[in-house]
Amino acid sequence: MARRAISLVWQVAPVAGLPVRRLKQAAAWVLDRHSVSPEAGLSIVIADDETVRQLNRQYRQVDAPTDVLSFPAGEAGELPDDEPPYLGDLILGLPTIQRQAEREGHSVSDELALAVVHGALHLLGYDHDTPARQAAMWAVQAEALLALDINIRVPEFEFPTDIAPDSGHGEPL
Repeated sequence: MARRAISLVWQVAPVAGLPVRRLKQAAAWVLDRHSVSPEAGLSIVIADDETVRQLNRQYRQVDAPTDVLSFPAGEAGELPDDEPPYLGDLILGLPTIQRQAEREGHSVSDELALAVVHGALHLLGYDHDTPARQAAMWAVQAEALLALDINIRVPEFEFPTDIAPDSGHGEPL
């Protein structure tokens, strides 16, 4: 695995025992799997529920905390030529992730790594807004979880049956 520019930022007080190395490994696996340039970077921000709730409300019009938000940096080529490519930011809602782990019987470490994989896939253009796109994203996500030795099965979202079938192929935009 290539050494990558993945930074971890604590918006909350650092918590002893959180798997910083594992989170970076999860992001690096996704980037390596998609042959993203080794110079490409991203940030992982560990945040509290209120910060995540505010961001979720501002950018997604959902007034609730969530486990992970992805903020792509923009289109490739927008940075000056002498700057390495920057993919964007993953904002992890630590309290939400801790509650999910407890509720589902997973370790917090596994749940955090899942959030990083999921968010990194969003940075690369994957989405789960249609059945076909969800199937494509979930397949790569399952591959990542297997490679990272994480035994979590992520349930699929249900979609209304009265919508037209996908015309897209499910791959990232």
